Amino acid sequence: MRRWLIGIGFGRFPWVVLTAVVILNLATFYMYWRDKDAAITESPRVPEDWLHGLDVAGGWPGGWFAQHILRHKTAKSRFQLMYWGTVALNFAALLAWICWPLLMGSPPEA
Repeated sequence: MRRWLIGIGFGRFPWVVLTAVVILNLATFYMYWRDKDAAITESPRVPEDWLHGLDVAGGWPGGWFAQHILRHKTAKSRFQLMYWGTVALNFAALLAWICWPLLMGSPPEA
């Protein structure tokens, strides 16, 4: 959360981006819930690639909460390995986006 606030403070994130991230995380939580419900009712499942796609798009916090609250996909090691890879990719991209102007010697946008 602190990185988001730093990014907003440096003018790197407009408020609309923060709103979109919240909506994306709610959608990610919902898709994990749908998959959990489908597993229980033996109906068609949500493909794991879709879940990872939402995670890598920025919905990984919603995925984390869904995994722990719903106790879903936490024991599947291959899924977890890919999930934590999406988290690492998100942190690397976020850090690069925030720090790029500082590393290039440009002052932050006002």
